[in-house]
Amino acid sequence: MGEQKGLTIQGNMATALGAKLSRPDVIPAYPITPSTLFPEKISEYIADGELDASMIRVESEHSAMSACIGASAVGARTCTASASQGIALMHEMLFIAAGMRLPIVMAVGNRAMSAPINIWADHQDTMASRDSGWMQFYAEKNQEGLDLMILAFRIAEDERVLLPAMVGIDGFVLTHTVEGVQAPAQEDVDEFLPPYDPPHGKLDPEEPMTFGSLGTPEYYQELKYDQTKAMDNTPEIIDEIFDEFEEKFGRNYNRITPYRCEDADIILLTMGSMTGTARAAVDEMREEGEKVGLAKLTVFRPFPSDLLKEIAGDVHGLAVVDRNISPGFGGAVFAECAGAFINEKKSPLMKNFIVGLGGREIFKKNFREMYEKTKKAVETGKVEKPVEWINMDEDVMR
Repeated sequence: MGEQKGLTIQGNMATALGAKLSRPDVIPAYPITPSTLFPEKISEYIADGELDASMIRVESEHSAMSACIGASAVGARTCTASASQGIALMHEMLFIAAGMRLPIVMAVGNRAMSAPINIWADHQDTMASRDSGWMQFYAEKNQEGLDLMILAFRIAEDERVLLPAMVGIDGFVLTHTVEGVQAPAQEDVDEFLPPYDPPHGKLDPEEPMTFGSLGTPEYYQELKYDQTKAMDNTPEIIDEIFDEFEEKFGRNYNRITPYRCEDADIILLTMGSMTGTARAAVDEMREEGEKVGLAKLTVFRPFPSDLLKEIAGDVHGLAVVDRNISPGFGGAVFAECAGAFINEKKSPLMKNFIVGLGGREIFKKNFREMYEKTKKAVETGKVEKPVEWINMDEDVMR
């Protein structure tokens, strides 16, 4: 095994390095804050001869995903990057990529959706695409952004999967923040991630095939069933590949990672960069005798209902922390958690907390407040407000 190289880099550089180590063939891209540094770095790799790939400069994000689809269909390992309104603009093509079972990987600098115009972090952009058929992975720190890019290619291209994947890193909190990472040796990544070889053929003038053809009522539902079954079958494959990654590179990944949950009465469920702050808050509350734990969600789609029930099935309360909002309901992660426990004989009392929208800072005291509100609901047996917004500015609301 080659020696891993220690680097201190921004989050966008980490996902770009993860892509480079994965040896993509084609990278169509259109710049959008806060993910622009990804294609910039990829272009440097190509110009410096460090990456043998074609970068396609397109006129919009819709065109970027269209080019990804064409490149992947001819058998090229393909990736791109985007964020916020860019993902919204390519929304139509996201469904086509998934329906054609193309293992495209997209690095996302998670950013709020306009209006009002906001370029800072939240998860609204990818949550708005959660039904498009893409797998979704979320990083807590830059190291995870690097590793999850490599893992996304490997999982997406597995013959049992063949679905596209997004890797989300919080805008500015990670994309532009410098952290230390360990970069795997190229020969080890090559061994872990062999060249992409489409198992069911590719577009080739010498052997004509049709991709994404008309799906009449006689066939459409069955094709969608097959696509959905592929997503349903991925958890076991993700676990298998995560284990293989740990064995090779020494870093452990789980669809949900529990922290101090063994004897917890109440668990905080987090996703993305907020997790580090939540972990520090849990440690402080534990020192004060509070029986609180933390569960970090790394894989949002497919949603890991099985692991969530193992981790939180016996606790009294589950505080679901969402950095997004589905108007008219609550947070998207909260909805998934509620669905996970439907028809279960044992279920924790659940509260949903909306935090950090548009880059709003999230503090340890905010997680303490979430814990206390959930604890009170557990003690009284009443959930007066299932969904609460945390760290609101009363002056702004006047």
